[in-house]
Amino acid sequence: MIVSITPDLALDEGYTYAGGLGVLEGDKFYGAARLGIPYKVLTFLYRGGYVDYDFDGSGNPIPKPQPQPPEFLERLSREGTMAVRLRGADVKVEVLSYGLGSAEAIFFRPIEPEWAAGLADRVYIWGGEEEKFYTYALLARASAEYLRRYAPEVDYIDLQEAYAAMLPLALKIPGRYRLVVHTAGPWGHPSFPRELFEREFGYSFIGREIFLTEIGLAASREAFAVSAKHFDIMSKVLPHFMDKLRYVTNGVCVERWMDPKLRGDYERGNLHLDHFIEARASIRKGFAEFIRRHKDVDIGDRMVLAWCRRLVPYKRPEFAIRAIEELPRDEAFFVLGGKAHPQDGNGLEYMRAFRRLHLERENVVYIPNYDIGAAKAVLKSADLLLFTPSPGWEACGTSYMKAAINGVPSLASQDGGALELIVDGVNGWLFGAQAKGPGSPPGGAAGDYDAFKGRLLEIASAYRGEVERYYKISLNALTSSIPRVGMDRVLREYYHDLIKR
Repeated sequence: MIVSITPDLALDEGYTYAGGLGVLEGDKFYGAARLGIPYKVLTFLYRGGYVDYDFDGSGNPIPKPQPQPPEFLERLSREGTMAVRLRGADVKVEVLSYGLGSAEAIFFRPIEPEWAAGLADRVYIWGGEEEKFYTYALLARASAEYLRRYAPEVDYIDLQEAYAAMLPLALKIPGRYRLVVHTAGPWGHPSFPRELFEREFGYSFIGREIFLTEIGLAASREAFAVSAKHFDIMSKVLPHFMDKLRYVTNGVCVERWMDPKLRGDYERGNLHLDHFIEARASIRKGFAEFIRRHKDVDIGDRMVLAWCRRLVPYKRPEFAIRAIEELPRDEAFFVLGGKAHPQDGNGLEYMRAFRRLHLERENVVYIPNYDIGAAKAVLKSADLLLFTPSPGWEACGTSYMKAAINGVPSLASQDGGALELIVDGVNGWLFGAQAKGPGSPPGGAAGDYDAFKGRLLEIASAYRGEVERYYKISLNALTSSIPRVGMDRVLREYYHDLIKR
């Protein structure tokens, strides 16, 4: 039995995720179900989801909660209730299950007292540092009690990211834990005053500020980075844990993300170039209808460029903004997608800029409430994905993998798993330089945008004048990526002794 503890989880229904980690863990869930692996993933049922946005008359984004859809709640089975101790009080936690074959998502819903219920109100949205601490102390307490009661025989207990790393403090089973580090940046490695740990768990740490990542690494028998480049970066950040660290490059659930007809053609060996071009044209026709649901516009025969991801500075959304302002409107159509954390001022400014471009420019569509459904439509339909994180800050990312399995190549900065998947000019394009270490500036090196724009103009020229060359690269993206990015490969590398084929 595999048990995975994660702060968020993206299924194809419900609002229990905020971004890439949740989507990745959802892909593992669907992949495990497909392979018939006994697999449980433990997380919260957030009553208010993450965040959606409206815009006021001045173009300011107005955040609002995401109430869980009734049909999703009806899909959950009630397993019972548990009582756990938190802040010296008894907290009642309801256990709900979402099953799919051999895989099961377990959702914890704190019921009472109200202050405890509020800890699982919204994904990654807290009223302060202490509330943040107790949210993940509650996840640890609830997971520990669940494992004692419902899953005493476990082969693996995997802690997804630092927020799950309090579990060893609550469940003392030496040698069972493994930590997966998903983030290169400091936001994925939170710390709290030692007084909180002493008060809640009874431990008096030596240092004054305690990092959850270090707790998880110290308690785990092994740990994982999520790409070769991420491993290299983390080896410089965590040299004292290098004996435990290795890497498994992220992947995607092909069955979840690949266009079904395109996948059928691929599996039948029916994707010669002419047929592939016809298949891509059919996908594009359906995408034109999707675009019109967001804006009454005709994309025509323009090249469709997509920049869709979480709005934070290190992902460099300004590259998309500048490209929109500098490229001819009659040659390129831009699809922008993504939202900011409601407490991130920089991210909210990017939302305002994207919204302004959506209103002012006929060749721009912005999807602020970008979700799983929108991602499936965009990533299989664009002509080029723009993947622009500042090197050294993106642990892996998977959007370019989802695009590639649909024959959509990427123009990517040299970071994360893109370095393992993309061969420049063969199955996609790369720009800029690699980061040498974890201290690179979030905005990247000087000249990165010029390098990005130069490659983008080159690709746009090929799309207009060298159609066969462009589509060969697109087809190469598909055929080279499927054997390497599939979740089957990822799960075998994590659980090689449980998956024999």
